[in-house]
Amino acid sequence: MDLRPAADRMTKLLQPIAEADLDRVTPCVDMTVRALIDHIRGFASGFRATALKTFDGPPDATEAPGARDTFEADWRDELGRELRRLADAWDQPSAWEGMTRAGGIDLPGEMAGRVALEELVVHAWDLARATGQRFEADERDLADLEGLAHQLRGGNNGELPGLYGPVVATADDAPLLDRVLALTGRDPTWTP
Repeated sequence: MDLRPAADRMTKLLQPIAEADLDRVTPCVDMTVRALIDHIRGFASGFRATALKTFDGPPDATEAPGARDTFEADWRDELGRELRRLADAWDQPSAWEGMTRAGGIDLPGEMAGRVALEELVVHAWDLARATGQRFEADERDLADLEGLAHQLRGGNNGELPGLYGPVVATADDAPLLDRVLALTGRDPTWTP
């Protein structure tokens, strides 16, 4: 599994975000674009450490964002570099092998890599929706993420604190992206 295409798509979505966009609402409950960007920064660093199996550096990837009041002038480039480092770390076969840790939870590297992909894809959709941009995702990634969401839910369609909101009802024949979003607790028809 290659995280680079999803990381590159996320990086492209960051480029047109203007200062005025930072306070827009997002599909993430109680999260502005500013807070979402902080979360992306946190998970990029955290899941890089997860891939490298180094746990004394960045904060846990699931740590609540502390939305910054201001960003550095080059925040888009800085975050793009961090997303590339995330993809580079998961490009190593050792990242997918053995056990690792994410968000304070021990889990197999293979599952952690899939969760990192989910963070990239779903939060890219969140950013695109909140800022009025077009969103694309790889169908193979979406198929894998649908399976991952079912696996993580384990039949629980309610809220999974720190992970998902309650499942949103969608048609069985809804597009794959809509089904994945619904499983993560997002309304695929959400608009700001």
